[in-house]
Amino acid sequence: MSERGLNVGYAPVRLGLRENIGQFGLLVVINAFVGAMVGMERSILPAIAHEDFQLAARTAILSFIAVFGVAKAVTNYLTGRAADRGHRKRLLVAGWVVAVPVPFMLMWAPSWNWVLAANALLGVSQGLTWSTTVIMKIDLVGPERRGLAMGLNEFAGYVAAALSAFATGFMAAHIALRPEPFYLGVAFVVAGLGLSLFARETSEHVAVESGNTTAPRRAQGIFWHTTLGDRNLSSVSQAGFVNNLNDGMSWGLFPLFFAAAGLNLTQIGTLAAIYPATWGIGQLVTGPLSDHTGRKWLIAPGMWVQAAGIATVITFATFGGFAMGSALLGVGTAMVYPTLLAAIGDVAHPTWRASSIGVYRFWRDLGYAAGALITGIAADALGMDAAMWLVAALTFGSGVIVAVRMHEPRREPGQGLLVLLRGRG
Repeated sequence: MSERGLNVGYAPVRLGLRENIGQFGLLVVINAFVGAMVGMERSILPAIAHEDFQLAARTAILSFIAVFGVAKAVTNYLTGRAADRGHRKRLLVAGWVVAVPVPFMLMWAPSWNWVLAANALLGVSQGLTWSTTVIMKIDLVGPERRGLAMGLNEFAGYVAAALSAFATGFMAAHIALRPEPFYLGVAFVVAGLGLSLFARETSEHVAVESGNTTAPRRAQGIFWHTTLGDRNLSSVSQAGFVNNLNDGMSWGLFPLFFAAAGLNLTQIGTLAAIYPATWGIGQLVTGPLSDHTGRKWLIAPGMWVQAAGIATVITFATFGGFAMGSALLGVGTAMVYPTLLAAIGDVAHPTWRASSIGVYRFWRDLGYAAGALITGIAADALGMDAAMWLVAALTFGSGVIVAVRMHEPRREPGQGLLVLLRGRG
């Protein structure tokens, strides 16, 4: 790659995936353990709520997702602000330190309030660790391979989440709901914290890119600029919010919906793995594809495919139908997730990019809380089918907003695809 270098100390700092492959690869592995931490809950926590704590109302059961989402959202925002002032590695290590008590609290929780407290800590940890790995990878690769970088990052996190969800579901079905499945969480924390100590600060890479960008140097009003002011950044923020709204629904409501259809814990664990596995693996294609085709026309159709996946789950009430719907939901999310992050990097100046990412991730992960509350209330009042149809409609509408409001940040729509097909991408 033809990126500029900067002498810092005795070694030149250069942008590019190949130039920083060692540190980039280390961050990919670290993010796999970040994803595994949240994945360990996906298939079994609703069952724990029902069987160990006798929670019947869906709103109460889904409260753990709301707590997680709010804690992660606020931490995302603060992490972005702190990262723009440097010290990304310190934030990464701090996130793993916060995660240390989480698996122990979940395995020995005497009441549901302990589970909620553990999920608050998990949300803080995820906001620190996942946000920082995203920011550091974008710092390292520069402008030309952002989609690929985010595809690899999200692939690692969500494939690990899928494997963790399957593993904990299998252990819960064959051993017990607690404490054994959460032993995996202890191993994830030890590995993630240990590896993070070897990560290197990436603030110097920001200095390199800052001297070679035409993005505006906006130092004030980043929150509102990202939320409403900029057509692209605001489109990205609302799409991220709705994406995680439906993810919160699938995390909390799908296991209950599958159980009501007569599926056992092993089958539920398998379905809980299909969605993030498809999502994770798909990003290996969609991330780099967005570098060639542009961002907008992966994001809008991706939201529509997600809506189709939710509709499939509701309509075909069999294991095969559930698997097909979960896979479609994963494909749609793969189209959207890395592309949204790359689109922010296209617009934001390097000096305020981390803050803008923090704002986006604030809104995106607040979607977890919104999804838990909306679907919990709707499911208790109208039934699970109605709650899921509501989320499908919101997801489809979000794609329409992107199609109407967003400008292509990289090139004219479709131009990149034509170049790719002609063999010059």
